[in-house]
Amino acid sequence: MSKPELEFHLHTGPWAAPEGAAPGVAERVLAEDASGGCRTVLQRWDLGTDTSGRGVARHEFWEEVYILEGALHDLTLDETFGRGAYACRPPGMPHGPWTAAEGVTMLVITYPGSAPG
Repeated sequence: MSKPELEFHLHTGPWAAPEGAAPGVAERVLAEDASGGCRTVLQRWDLGTDTSGRGVARHEFWEEVYILEGALHDLTLDETFGRGAYACRPPGMPHGPWTAAEGVTMLVITYPGSAPG
């Protein structure tokens, strides 16, 4: 499992809705391994995106998120996180749901792991 070797470049790949994502969510893959186990993406949420219909999220992989611009409002914590905020979520960690009243763009890195227990 390894990502491709890439030197600095301007990435112009397409924005696409990730499988199972809420309406208004799109991502641009920057790098990923052939198995899809490790990924680095830019993810953007349109103005007004709301994931509350999907409830709290949990997944079986590590996820690191860095907010580049805009903000997310965590409905469970009733707290808003803006530019420069960072999250590191181990497998199984509950998070969200979220709203993005004015939209948000994030750098998201995922890699395999297993949930505790």
